[in-house]
Amino acid sequence: MAGHLCNSSPDWVSYWWVLLVRVEVLQKERPKDKKKGKDGKDQDDEDFLVDNEEEMDVKEELEIKQDSTKEYLGKLQYKLEYDFNAQSLNVTAVQCTELPALDLGGTSDPYVKVYLMPDKKRKFETKVHRKTLNPFFNETFSFKQVPYSETFDKTLVFAVFDYDRFSKHDQIGEVKVPLCMVDLAQTIEEWKDIQSVKVDDQYLGDICFSLRYVPTSGKLTVGILECKNLKKMDITGASDPYVKIKLLDSKGKRIGKKKKTTVKMGNLNPYYNESFVFIVEQEMLRRVSLELVVADYDRIGSSDPIGRVECGYNRKGLELKHWKEMVENPRRPIVHWHVLKDVEPGDDDDDEKKKEKKKEGEKKERKKEVDNNKIQ
Repeated sequence: MAGHLCNSSPDWVSYWWVLLVRVEVLQKERPKDKKKGKDGKDQDDEDFLVDNEEEMDVKEELEIKQDSTKEYLGKLQYKLEYDFNAQSLNVTAVQCTELPALDLGGTSDPYVKVYLMPDKKRKFETKVHRKTLNPFFNETFSFKQVPYSETFDKTLVFAVFDYDRFSKHDQIGEVKVPLCMVDLAQTIEEWKDIQSVKVDDQYLGDICFSLRYVPTSGKLTVGILECKNLKKMDITGASDPYVKIKLLDSKGKRIGKKKKTTVKMGNLNPYYNESFVFIVEQEMLRRVSLELVVADYDRIGSSDPIGRVECGYNRKGLELKHWKEMVENPRRPIVHWHVLKDVEPGDDDDDEKKKEKKKEGEKKERKKEVDNNKIQ
């Protein structure tokens, strides 16, 4: 027995020796678990975790405070229903609540514009609700011929406006709904916070033109001189720009025929030097405005607008100044450079094209009838 113990003792000694070495190695490799606190006492890992949690809480509070500084513009409720058989998207602007007061009386006259981006061609508007910050619209609009496969790259926009009888309507805010983020296989009805409209920092270019008015004849002469640094609209990195000039009434509807410059192919800095005359009675100068739209010509499809400028007494800044200078300096051409602004959705050019196509179709039908009569 003694011999057995004596023979086994080296194994026990080696076992304990290896164990002690492993413990020492682990202690050396282990990161420092303690740190001296403010009172000189040791502070363990759990205390560090608590400290880190407090730091995170402070950061979260700061982020919440930053978010709370954003202006609250109210909420909008909407409903979406997609008809797979008819390939139409039915959109209901249900109501808004807690809208900001933009009028002097502490109220607003809200209404909502509804359209799809990026085309902006089909635009609908609700009725104006007078003197209320909680309008109930419950109006449904149908976007027809919208294949389901094309909905994924479209964004539905609810633009909330405050109606103003005598000046440009003020936009309160908007709600954007990317259709790729919603399940159109089911009816969607939800509330969203109205967001402030982000000013597009994208530079569209400049246009230089002159305005001249002769009171005795009522002639308003618009001289389109040149454009510079226009936005690239084509795949080639160029544009084929031309300028459309329209006289608008106080409701924004076109008066008479629009004028057009020549098209300058593949040119981002076109020079025109072309003039156009409109007949406007002197007392109408306060009720009308002049719109200039720079567009990129397209042979196949419709021309894409690059940017616009509108001058008149209902405008602000340089657009108002240019018009006033023209009126106050009769017979003298007043020249200014203007920065192009983004074109608002719902241009009436699409309606005009439809009318032109309808007329062309009617002419062709008449021609066919005449030809048939001749053959008979």
